[in-house]
Amino acid sequence: MNQLNTSAASRYSDPNFKPRHVKDMREYVAILAEHGDLVEIDEPVDWNLEVGAIIRRVNETGSPAPLFTKVNDSEPGFRVLGAPAGVSALPGRELIRAATSVGLPADASGADIVEALSHALEVEPIEPRVVDSAPFQANVRTGDDIDLFALPTPLIHDGDGSRFINTYGTVVAPHPDGQWTNWSISRIALRDKNTMVGLFQPMQHLGQIYRVWKERGENMPFALSLGQDPVVAYFSGGPLPDHVSEASAIGGYLKEPLDVVKAHTVDLYVPASSEIVIEGYVSIEEVDEEGPMSEYPGYLLPAARSAKPVYHVTALSYRDHAILPVASAGFPPEEDHTVWGISNSAVVLADLRNHGFPVSGVYMPFMAANHLLVITVPAHWRSLSGVTSRHEFARKMATHVMGTKAGQIAPRVLVVEDDVDPTSEGEVLWAIVTRVHPGEDVILVDELTAVPLIVYLNKHEKSAMSASKAILIGLHRDEWTDVDRPIKADFANNFPPDLQQKVLDKWNTYGFPETS
Repeated sequence: MNQLNTSAASRYSDPNFKPRHVKDMREYVAILAEHGDLVEIDEPVDWNLEVGAIIRRVNETGSPAPLFTKVNDSEPGFRVLGAPAGVSALPGRELIRAATSVGLPADASGADIVEALSHALEVEPIEPRVVDSAPFQANVRTGDDIDLFALPTPLIHDGDGSRFINTYGTVVAPHPDGQWTNWSISRIALRDKNTMVGLFQPMQHLGQIYRVWKERGENMPFALSLGQDPVVAYFSGGPLPDHVSEASAIGGYLKEPLDVVKAHTVDLYVPASSEIVIEGYVSIEEVDEEGPMSEYPGYLLPAARSAKPVYHVTALSYRDHAILPVASAGFPPEEDHTVWGISNSAVVLADLRNHGFPVSGVYMPFMAANHLLVITVPAHWRSLSGVTSRHEFARKMATHVMGTKAGQIAPRVLVVEDDVDPTSEGEVLWAIVTRVHPGEDVILVDELTAVPLIVYLNKHEKSAMSASKAILIGLHRDEWTDVDRPIKADFANNFPPDLQQKVLDKWNTYGFPETS
């Protein structure tokens, strides 16, 4: 098994493992500041593109997360945290924001984070704990006092159709049967002072629950939590199974209950740590134009504007000096690739193991913009699986993944042996071009569920939400013997272990600086 997975697998599968519970956005901000991964910007900035441009530049340079303290035309005191789960340029701590959000050390790798989250559904869920009050209840507006434009909501990209209030918050939506409340992340745009309009995709739980309310002829109650325990996003943004409560799954992962409090005007419970809560109902009749917005594939499609359901707001509540988290969707890496990609990878890894596949790791490399899922397997996968044909083995595993909710997002699945690090974009590219035969090892699977935000889909595929997907087989050829088998020509595989250790031990003696 790849070194990426051996120590992490044993550590995070240990039933005694307990991640650190970062209790709210303010504790999280303090952690980032402590590590030098936060910049507090006291200079006044404009909500009209300036905030978005800074966040976009942060994403593309790995700069510290910006905390804006003065945003023009919003009420004084509100703050904005940009790139809340972006990738950092800090050496050895590139994923500090993702790692500390889910309670791991600041230097945890992508494989570590996926491994830890992959065990979340193995443990007994812990129901959330209802508390009587929460800091966001310090300021409550209802009726004519509601003014969503008091919030520091930015116009993120030049060409976006609206100011998007929700890019990183959690939408709380109850199923009408009362047995399941879903927490999810879905974009929502400001419409006027007390209404919003948002995206409801039919393959996602939020869209499915909304459809049931519509079939019943009843408006759907909702609550939107903006800024809370940072671990929440990795469950709200992840593809948990139907009828699994994200709040309870989070409790199981943390091994302690998540505190929730009743909303002000709807019968829903939201994270007590919320910075801002917007609540009300989604109309089953009223729609308005929404979009476009730069999205996770890395493009803005100017013509992508269509009618979406309208959110009617009945209460707006917020903490003193509330923090609004903002993600700038677009060219990777950003939160769609870190949070969504990591969460999907974790669920796929757990699912493959539960179904008996010999899998070492699963990862969605960030620069592939959620368009590629990499599955690594041990070199002796044939003896572990009882399957001798690489095509049969890869097809069976990849088609299983493509049939799951977690596997719907990626239009390509690469199956490769675990001498390839799936978290290294360079190694993944190298594996694709050196191991995947362009004429033999690309298998197309037709008419599978496709996310309509994928840019290259034609109009029919977008409308049908169905398209072909590809299996890329990077496993070594069936006819190769041990003598034929290529050896990866790198430090870890091409030199004796004792010599590797000698070189590592004497690295500084040779005169080289420490490496991360």
